[in-house]
Amino acid sequence: MADGDGLVTVFLNSLTPKFYVALTGTSSLISGLIFMFEWWYFHKHGTSFIEQVSVSHLRPLMGGTESSISEPGSPSSNRESETSRQNLSECKVWRNPLNLFRGAEYRRYTWVTGKEPLTYYDMNLSAQDHQTFFTCDTDFLRPSDTVMQKAWRERNPPARIKAAYQALELNNDCATAYVLLAEEEATTIVDAERLFKQALKAGETIYRRSQQCQHQSPQHEAQLRRDTNVLVYIKRRLAMCARKLGRIREAVKIMRDLMKEFPPLTMLNIHENLLESLLELQAYADVQAVLAKYDDISLPKSAAICYTAALLKTRTVSDKFCPETASRRGLSMAEINAVEAIHRAVEFNPHVPKYLLEMKSLILPPEHILKRGDSEAIAYAFFHLQHWKRIEGALNLLQCTWEGTFRMIPYPLEKGHLFYPYPSCTETADRELLPTFHHVSVYPKKELPFFIHFTAGLCSSTAMIALLTHQFPEIMGVFAKADRERQSTSRRRAERETHTHRI
Repeated sequence: MADGDGLVTVFLNSLTPKFYVALTGTSSLISGLIFMFEWWYFHKHGTSFIEQVSVSHLRPLMGGTESSISEPGSPSSNRESETSRQNLSECKVWRNPLNLFRGAEYRRYTWVTGKEPLTYYDMNLSAQDHQTFFTCDTDFLRPSDTVMQKAWRERNPPARIKAAYQALELNNDCATAYVLLAEEEATTIVDAERLFKQALKAGETIYRRSQQCQHQSPQHEAQLRRDTNVLVYIKRRLAMCARKLGRIREAVKIMRDLMKEFPPLTMLNIHENLLESLLELQAYADVQAVLAKYDDISLPKSAAICYTAALLKTRTVSDKFCPETASRRGLSMAEINAVEAIHRAVEFNPHVPKYLLEMKSLILPPEHILKRGDSEAIAYAFFHLQHWKRIEGALNLLQCTWEGTFRMIPYPLEKGHLFYPYPSCTETADRELLPTFHHVSVYPKKELPFFIHFTAGLCSSTAMIALLTHQFPEIMGVFAKADRERQSTSRRRAERETHTHRI
């Protein structure tokens, strides 16, 4: 033992300051790389990589999962299942009522910037929607519909367009084939409108035919539902074409007629298209009438409804609002109502104000949105920012008051103030819906994990020691020698105590 200790002592005494510089420098480099990876992983996935690995791999080995297992009928398991059901409903993804045209808008963006504005997850959801809206069990009866059923499942855009032309060769009145060409092949809104008009002519003929046969069998009823969906979709897109081409009154008329003719299809949220068009016309009384019908406690809310309601109340006071004057005399009743409406809207979706105030850059909205999430905020601000700018002082009032919302919301977000608690799953869903080049807005702002602080401190301390060792090698050598002598003295003392205890 003595010989071994002597060899260790001789080896340590032979080490030069360059060794300690290399040792501490290498430690600093490794800890710095770990810190940078942790930082990147946290900003990309919202969690610590080390923490995630520890929970998923080390905890089961240490028996940590046993305590988390509850009996099937226990109150804790019931609470967990209820919470999971709530999170599932909160994180439901909705079709964007104002989604753009793939060929005329999304693809043109790709041509100009070289970036893909739509994610694979978003396009896959759209493919599922198309199969739900535009297909039914009786498609095998019509060869053109059979071809289109395969087209909606096809992932490759050129293959889908080719299939649409094949369907038109089999049946020149195949409405869904015109729909696909209008959505994906048309490179301008004018071309898309022309194809949708052809689709409307074919769709109305098929719809009338289905109405006459709807009572013959359940299959005919399903076919009528499908043909109804096709007709409503075509008319809605024609209204959106008219809106984009400046024929706003025509767009409003088409939307109003749709809502009267097909009232059960409120799930399509056509009223949000109508709200945006009426705001463009500055028909604020009509906007208020639509809100009175749809801003109801029994109906699901949206950023369009909440922020439009706030905009109307802001409009009555924003042109004369002055923060200094308001702080001296207090807020009037109209100003209180406007501020409360802003707080209500911000509580529903806290991501919107930064886009309206241009604190964050906008991107093209996705085809699907998550209510209360960043994707919904982008979709709302993309179309409604111009309406806020048009009203004098509206953005000024929003800027002065929106952050006050967070003083009323309990933290942590175990309960809401006017709405149910803000869901914790929005970040994950928004990262799937939004392109990677967009920095996803996260609420509430997550604190940095412990391991990021730890690796940052480790990197800084080892870098400092390496620098001191390089600048003052003699002094650091004295410290290292003194530390080795202290450790050697402690080891010899422990050995003597052990020897004495044995005797």
